[in-house]
Amino acid sequence: MAGEGREETKAALAEESCEDVAHIRAIAGRLKEAGSRGELGTAIAREVLKYTHFELQVIGGRLNNEIARLPSPYRERIRPYFIDQIFGTHHRLLVMHRNGDLVRVTRPVKDPVTLCAFCDMLPAGCFVTDDRSELYPHFRNPRNRLFYYLIAACAMFVLGEPGHPVGMPFPGGFTVEKRGSEYYCLIRDREKEVPHSICNFCPAKQTDENRA
Repeated sequence: MAGEGREETKAALAEESCEDVAHIRAIAGRLKEAGSRGELGTAIAREVLKYTHFELQVIGGRLNNEIARLPSPYRERIRPYFIDQIFGTHHRLLVMHRNGDLVRVTRPVKDPVTLCAFCDMLPAGCFVTDDRSELYPHFRNPRNRLFYYLIAACAMFVLGEPGHPVGMPFPGGFTVEKRGSEYYCLIRDREKEVPHSICNFCPAKQTDENRA
C-alpha cells in the first residue's frame, strides 16, 4: 500500500503544470538561502502576502471542513488549536514583518540541515493527493498546501516553536507540551512513514514514555 501511495504522488506531480512545480521549487530555494531567522521570516512573509483574501477564505473553509468531520467532543477541544496553528501564526508573522521585528532577528536558523530537508520536501508535499475524500474538490490546490507549509516553516524555523501549538490535544489524551525551554510531543515520531508530514521537521522532542 505504501508503494502505491508513492506511485500516486509521482503521478500527481507528473500531471501538474511544470510551471507550478518550478514556482514552488523556486520558493523552496529562496527559503534555503536564508542565513538568519529574520531573513527566513521575511522570505516567508513575502510569499504569504501574495495570498488574496479570497484564497485565505478558501483555506479557512477547508480547515473548518476538516474540523467538522472530527468526532465530538474532540472536535470542540481541538478547534482553537487548529485555528491558532494556521491563522494565529499567520497573524504573528505579518505583525512582525510590518513592525520591522524580523529585520532585527539576526540569530542563525537553529537547524539549517532540517530546514533544507523541509524545503526539499515542499514540491512533493504540495502536490500529494491523499485527500480524495474531500467534500470540496477545489480545496485540493497545491497553492493552499503551500500556505500551510509556509506557516509551519515560520513556526518551526523562525519562531522556534512546534508545528502544532503547545497544548494541542491528540487522540488518546496526548498533548504538545513545553517543559522549560524545550518542547515535547507524545506522537512526534508516529509520522515518520509520511514523508510530507511537518512532524518530521518539528523541533519538539519525542517523549520517552511514548516510544514503541
